[in-house]
Amino acid sequence: MHVTDPIADFLTRIRNAQMAGHRIVEIPASKLKKRMTEILYDQGYILKYAFDDSSAQFKQGAIKIALKYDPVTKQPVIRELGRVSRPGLRKFAGAGEIPRVINGLGVMIVSTSKGIMTDKQAREQNVGGELLCYIY
Repeated sequence: MHVTDPIADFLTRIRNAQMAGHRIVEIPASKLKKRMTEILYDQGYILKYAFDDSSAQFKQGAIKIALKYDPVTKQPVIRELGRVSRPGLRKFAGAGEIPRVINGLGVMIVSTSKGIMTDKQAREQNVGGELLCYIY
């Protein structure tokens, strides 16, 4: 299956799995999606992840993500995630122009010349780039 926008597909699979109440979601792998998954884990939005390179379902392997839910309310930890830059309209920002998500409570994932990183890391390293997506 060919996907025009793999990042939007990644976000939509996570969003749909959360709405359905699933504990684990399986996503086709790529270097970009693996790095985005690592960022989600580092920021505390997902419970665990595993890269399955021997997956017969997907050509480049799969990413298995264990979604995180609040133990009391059973609500997903990720309240909202969305795409900022898309294939039809790319959004770029310099280091000082990267927007804050919910005044710094959320995370913006940015593709820079030094790799994929969060908005906070991009500001610290003084690099701008393409604004991929936001999570809070």
